[in-house]
Amino acid sequence: MSKAGESIERLLGVMRRLRAPDGCPWDQEQTHESLKSDLIEEAYEVIDAIESGNPSDLEEELGDLLLQVVFHAQISAEAGEFEFDAVADGISDKLIRRHPHVFGEVQVADAGEVLQNWDAIKKAEKQGEGEAPASIVAGIPKHLPALQKAHQIQKRAARAGFDWAHIDDVFAKLHEEIDEVKDAIQRKHEEDIRDEIGDLLFSVVNVSRYLGHNPEELLNQNIKKFVARFRFVEEQVHATGRAFKEFSLEELDRFWDEAKERNL
Repeated sequence: MSKAGESIERLLGVMRRLRAPDGCPWDQEQTHESLKSDLIEEAYEVIDAIESGNPSDLEEELGDLLLQVVFHAQISAEAGEFEFDAVADGISDKLIRRHPHVFGEVQVADAGEVLQNWDAIKKAEKQGEGEAPASIVAGIPKHLPALQKAHQIQKRAARAGFDWAHIDDVFAKLHEEIDEVKDAIQRKHEEDIRDEIGDLLFSVVNVSRYLGHNPEELLNQNIKKFVARFRFVEEQVHATGRAFKEFSLEELDRFWDEAKERNL
């Protein structure tokens, strides 16, 4: 057995021991439902580790994420549903089927064609299982953050050919949505305001997607930048001994501009 195989077997053995009748009370109590939030949290901690650029942090967080997969597989094994081997074999089989340009004779020109083939193979698999043809935008996790979900939906539609011809068209749509928000505000129609703001946000995501950026990542970067600059403003305010509300917006803006000059 390879070192990787031994490591996986060791991890599976540890999880079986934790879930055993004489194992850990907390681990014994867990269910698929109770672990949902842990799975999401661990996935985000992997992202944080990637952004930190620290390999040891990433190694640790990937282990925590792998634990969640093993945990869920063990729960299902105890229920007689499936075991970890089926999970690993299933994803291996899927990767081989959906990469015929690697494991078969199919030729592809670029990554875009790879994605198109992936979607076509996935659709054929579903039809082969007796399912009705699925929508191109079906199957996106409903619990994805809204920005990420919009991004994924737009990417799929674009791969199917439903996309703008030029970035100018994308911006034209964005300006159209801004005008519609303004119009709804002037009419003071609350339901329309909510609807038009949603359309505007969707169009902003489209600009990001069209230019090859992930809006979730961009917004998170902007949030970090805002927090750093706002904390600088707070520090300057506190250093004066005056209360925050005693400062005018113009005075606070000067602190903000200083934070920008410091590349915060």
